Amino acid sequence: MGLEAECTVEWRGRAGRGKALLETTELLFRGELRLKIPRDRISSVTTEGGALLVTFGGETATFALGAAAEKWARALTTVKSRLDKLGVTARRSVSVVGVDDALFHDELRARVGAFGVGVPVEPPDLLFFGVNAPADLDLLPTLARAIAPDGGLWVIRPKGHAEITEAKVRAAARAARLVDVKVASFSATRTADKFVIPVAERGGEGKSAQRPPARRA
Repeated sequence: MGLEAECTVEWRGRAGRGKALLETTELLFRGELRLKIPRDRISSVTTEGGALLVTFGGETATFALGAAAEKWARALTTVKSRLDKLGVTARRSVSVVGVDDALFHDELRARVGAFGVGVPVEPPDLLFFGVNAPADLDLLPTLARAIAPDGGLWVIRPKGHAEITEAKVRAAARAARLVDVKVASFSATRTADKFVIPVAERGGEGKSAQRPPARRA
C-alpha cells in the first residue's frame, strides 16, 4: 500500500481536514473535502514550507503535510515499473499460472531469466496466478501449499468483474489460509492482490511434495 497522513487540504478556495492517501494509481483525500486525483493526470508536484502542491487538470490542491511533504513529493514523482511494484527482483524465483500476458512474460525473462509455468515443484518466492473465472479460485489451496514459506502469491483478477470481486478473492484466499498484504495495478484491465502464509503457520517442510512439474519459459 501507499502513504497516508492526517492533514488539511486547500482546493478550489475551500479547506478541510481529513486523511490523504497515496495509492498506486491515485492520490485521495477523505474528510471534510473529498478529492480523487489520478496520478496520470498530475502535471507537476512541488513543495513549499511544509505544503505539497499538486497540479492536475489545470488546478492545484495544497496538502499541509509538514515535514512529510518532501517524502510525498518524491513518492509522487518516482515512476516504478510493473515488476518493481510487484516485488520481482533478479534473485527471486518466479512461477506463473494462468497469466496469458506476453509482455509480462517478456518483462520477467528480462529481470529473472527463466521462470516456471504451471504449479511448481520447487517452491517459488513469487507465484502469479491469473483468475479468469470464479472456478479458478478453487485452485488457491493448492497454490498456497506450493509457494515458499515466506513467499508471496499474487492473484491477478479482472477489474470490474461481477463474479470475481476483491471480496470474493479475499474470502477464497482466507479459506486457503492466506492473508492479504498488498494491492497493485497489474494492467489497464487487471488488478493484482498479494497474499502470504501467516507467520505463525510458516514452515520449511513439505511445500513441494507430489505436485505436477512446472515447465520453464
